[in-house]
Amino acid sequence: VQGLFHRRRVSYHVHQRQDIRKDHRPYWLKRLFAKYNDFYVDNFLAPQFEYFGKGHNIMGAKYFDIYGRNISVGDFPTMVASPDNYIHLTTWNLEGNEGEISIGKYCLLTPGVRIASASKIEIGDGCMFANSAYVSDADWHGIYDRATPVGKTIPITLKENVWIGDRAIVGKGVTIGKNSIVAAGAVVVKDVPENVVVGGNPASIIKELDPAIEGNTRIKLFEDPDGLKDLYNQIDRYTLKNNKLKNYIRSKINRTKKH
Repeated sequence: VQGLFHRRRVSYHVHQRQDIRKDHRPYWLKRLFAKYNDFYVDNFLAPQFEYFGKGHNIMGAKYFDIYGRNISVGDFPTMVASPDNYIHLTTWNLEGNEGEISIGKYCLLTPGVRIASASKIEIGDGCMFANSAYVSDADWHGIYDRATPVGKTIPITLKENVWIGDRAIVGKGVTIGKNSIVAAGAVVVKDVPENVVVGGNPASIIKELDPAIEGNTRIKLFEDPDGLKDLYNQIDRYTLKNNKLKNYIRSKINRTKKH
């Protein structure tokens, strides 16, 4: 049974990967790129954090903008940045303010995510942030005094397994309950209970989730991190096995010509 389940998982992930733009790299070359990426993360990206978790999966490590102190990321993070859509993590540590960003284990950050703190933003385990989501615990300027930062600031808390949708905004002082989802483009300015979906501007509850249904979370996905790593390695071996170096070089040249 376990073997059948494993084969189905491999088949599912293989089909997922084949839906993405084809990777022309030979398997050995992809592994070499991965080793360089890990070296870059460990020696250039991770030192910018107070704590940077083990078991990281970072894509686009050069495209992060980390500013300020007290920024930490828990174990097994997945973060994807791109040259046209940096991930920005910013704390304000001046003029009596001591911003802090604490991101839990197993979290997912995608291109364009911005998180900015002048007091504290606490993000629970397994949270996910879609493209260009924005979380800020401050106004950054006063209503009447617009020349002086940071204005009003109140801490934000995202509980375990929260999902912030594409281009959604979470404002100061907000607490979002466990398992809740913020729909794409929503603007959250007040607390959100657990197990709901909110949407709109200002965001309001549009659906209640059934807490009796046990979902498949990122936390569960990483219950066996070594097994998961081995699974993805098997997928790469399978999907890239026929790739040749000359074809990879040709694909890069053709792509350059198109642009």
